[in-house]
Amino acid sequence: MAVRQALGRGLQLGRELLLRFTGKPGRAYGLGRPGPAAGCVRGERPGWAAGPRAEPRRIGLGLPNRLRFFRQSVAGLAARLQRQFVVRAWGCAGPCGRAVFLAFGLGLGLIEEKQAESRRAVSACQEIQAIFTQKSKPGPDPLDTRRWQGFRLEEYLIGQSIGKGCSAAVYEATMPALPQNLEVTKSTGSLPGRGPGTSAPGEEQEQALGAPAFPLAIKMMWNISAGSSSEAILNTMSQELVPASRVALAGEYGAVTYRKSKRGPKQLAPHPNIIRVLRAFTSSVPLLPGALVDYPDVLPPRLHPEGLGHGRTLFLVMKNYPCTLRQYLRANTPSPRLATMMMLQLLEGVDHLVQQGIAHRDLKSDNILVELDPDGCPWLVIADFGCCLADESIGLQLPFSSWYVDRGGNGCLMAPEVSTARPGPRAVIDYSKADAWAVGAIAYEIFGLVNPFYSQGKAHLESRSYQEAQLPALPESVPPDVRQLVRALLQREASKRPSARVAANVLHLSLWGEQILALKNLKLDKMVGWLLQQSAATLLANRLTEKCCVETKMKMLFLANLECETLCQAALLLCSWRAAL
Repeated sequence: MAVRQALGRGLQLGRELLLRFTGKPGRAYGLGRPGPAAGCVRGERPGWAAGPRAEPRRIGLGLPNRLRFFRQSVAGLAARLQRQFVVRAWGCAGPCGRAVFLAFGLGLGLIEEKQAESRRAVSACQEIQAIFTQKSKPGPDPLDTRRWQGFRLEEYLIGQSIGKGCSAAVYEATMPALPQNLEVTKSTGSLPGRGPGTSAPGEEQEQALGAPAFPLAIKMMWNISAGSSSEAILNTMSQELVPASRVALAGEYGAVTYRKSKRGPKQLAPHPNIIRVLRAFTSSVPLLPGALVDYPDVLPPRLHPEGLGHGRTLFLVMKNYPCTLRQYLRANTPSPRLATMMMLQLLEGVDHLVQQGIAHRDLKSDNILVELDPDGCPWLVIADFGCCLADESIGLQLPFSSWYVDRGGNGCLMAPEVSTARPGPRAVIDYSKADAWAVGAIAYEIFGLVNPFYSQGKAHLESRSYQEAQLPALPESVPPDVRQLVRALLQREASKRPSARVAANVLHLSLWGEQILALKNLKLDKMVGWLLQQSAATLLANRLTEKCCVETKMKMLFLANLECETLCQAALLLCSWRAAL
């Protein structure tokens, strides 16, 4: 109890000293020359008011009741506690005890001042975050004006194949407005519902004017084992529906029963760097362009005699993106700054997944889509959630009881803590930093090198056995901060790896925070001032331009996800790296 009282009294004394007497020497207030204990506690020294020390009284800072209470409290505290543990601990008594506890109170007061500064910074970050959270929401999707349409395959005009993977084929598609469709029909003499793979006259003109003929993409899942009932298909392929919008399942088959079911996965909140499923429905499998050549074995027997697929499957409608990240990098070599912003976008998307308790588990350049802004800068979107972990009951901690437990796809880019896991009764795989590790590996591709976990020969690395010293160096043109971050993300031990949020903040500060990082003595108040400047500049840039550029979008995302603690962690990480150079 005495220790608790000492702490409380010491804190009170420290506050009193800081608030009332900072800046005045101790002796000017009779605190530096100890006299007899009784004289210090119960009375004033003779001549205090009339002698040289009467000067403070003339400027209104003499010996008010607060000062008398202060001195009495110090002396009383020392007298009470020196009998209990002051003498035992330090071997001091009397004036020494007073000095010890005065210093103790002063220290606690200083700590509380630091805490107050931290609270101010946290409050400022929260206010900035609240402003930009509203402004960083994804824009309207192409089907917003047709809320109760698009839940039947017959409503779409399907074009050519965009690509195929191990579990689905993707086709370009559109759902034209009725007046436009009738107008085209009248001018061409064709039927409104033209078949797959055909194009109507006038589409070339639309493309030349910049209007995409096929703004949508339809993903047709291959149904080998899910059965033919809509409920069974939705349950078996539920991971594909994690990024579905609120109205995506509102058609004739899904929504209410599916979303209320305990077996349903999490519903991912929208994010600009994550794909959005606009519509999801089941339908009979059609014979689409290239099906008999590209995937005959997964077709139903009615379409191909040797096919193994069921007659009904799941269809997902999404926005049509021009290319994948792999395709973009084959044709383009982004500058180091642009490549840094591309890596930053992936980290922002991964952080959003982690905050929602979801792990993608199949990140690779083929599963990342790209579109270009008006200036030609790429905007990256994470797609294909078929292997994701999105279970409400376990979050990012997967019980690994046997080898039959699914650890995700793409073994080449599987984080070490996942690839080296061994099953057991209490074994658990932590996926909280697994996707961030994959971003570190993909960074090699973004910065123009071969991914070391894909390469052949001696340069090939395996996530199960590689050592950090074996990681190839990034080009010298890559900023030092980014090179350090990639190596940090590829640390074998997840505990030594920065989180996706901290890693994203490192790149934000590296790109736009040189002004604040250059300060020799970085303080929270200075950081808050810089954040306020960034907020004002970003809001102004967003209002002045008709279409927001990639750089402004990234600044808005940074401010929308602002957290004082992770920002300070990123700043300390950057300062430590730069000090070591």
